[in-house]
Amino acid sequence: MSLLTPEPTDYILEKALAGERISAPEALRLYEEADFLRLASVARDLRRERLGDDVATYTMFRVVNYTNFCNVDCHFCSFMESYGSERGYVLDQDAVVEKMREAVEIGANQMFLQGGVFEELGLDYYTGIIRAVKERLGSQVHIRAFSPVELLSLEKTTGMPLAEVLGELKAAGMDSVPGAGAEILTDRMRRILSPKKSPVSEWVRVMETCHEEGLPGSANIVFGSEETRAEVIEHLEVVRSLQDRTGGFLSFIPWTFQQQTKKFKVRTVPAHEYLKVLAICRIFLDNIDHIETSLMVLGQGVGSLALHAGADDISSIVLEENVLRSYGLKSEQKAREFIADSGFRPAKRDFYYRLAEEPATASA
Repeated sequence: MSLLTPEPTDYILEKALAGERISAPEALRLYEEADFLRLASVARDLRRERLGDDVATYTMFRVVNYTNFCNVDCHFCSFMESYGSERGYVLDQDAVVEKMREAVEIGANQMFLQGGVFEELGLDYYTGIIRAVKERLGSQVHIRAFSPVELLSLEKTTGMPLAEVLGELKAAGMDSVPGAGAEILTDRMRRILSPKKSPVSEWVRVMETCHEEGLPGSANIVFGSEETRAEVIEHLEVVRSLQDRTGGFLSFIPWTFQQQTKKFKVRTVPAHEYLKVLAICRIFLDNIDHIETSLMVLGQGVGSLALHAGADDISSIVLEENVLRSYGLKSEQKAREFIADSGFRPAKRDFYYRLAEEPATASA
């Protein structure tokens, strides 16, 4: 008697293990029919083949939300404030520099600058903040900034082509961009989640232009609402196709939605489904090296399992997160202990996944 009963989807997994690209219909079939433990095993093997199997990485960055004024009104967001709200704020250069100085003092060298879409702020505000951080804290501070919707707003308000806007930001010292604002990359879901946000084609245009202008980044997916399984795979196909053209995504991160507002429908994503989707990300996104699991959203229990299901990075430590309720790790020591307790050798990395040290032993 075989310990593993053959399943109808095994041929897809065998294809992936042989180094062949699986199709979107095949990925959807894995989501609908395959056992998540089987998927996790294959994803782990693919991770091992590409990156080795004993090291898991972490990084440390500070999120600086420079304003909460926003006119996009995403249905899932409780962070934004309407223009004129007494609860709204805009940080000046000194406030942003001080926040990042505090982070540098405890070992962070990356800043994630993001905020609402506030069209009263001119391009000089953004370039001024970036220059101030670089001039006062040093060029070694990596600045990752501005989601596609923020960049589209700057294109609109300045009247400049997006490539020129990016050139100004890059000249000021911006190093990279996030893949934020993707959520689910189908126009049907974007109309449900954020009707005022850009369509899929615009998200793709912004990210493609960023990559062409030498600004790499990450991509993500946020699921757990009204999306279909087919739409999850459609999202991954959009990302894979863009990566084929540009090679600008260093990593991919699957997230799940949190309940923040009453006008947004959120379903609870069980752990096995999250791990299944993460494993599919590793299998389907054969042109992106790094798959991260977000402890900030999923917590440490699922995060530990994710490292055995295709993920190689824990996307932590995150200092100051105002948009999401965070379950993440708050110190470097906690990150190292978590990785070691999960059975891997912890290693700190920079934005580009270059190791800052020789990996520690798993018992460190």
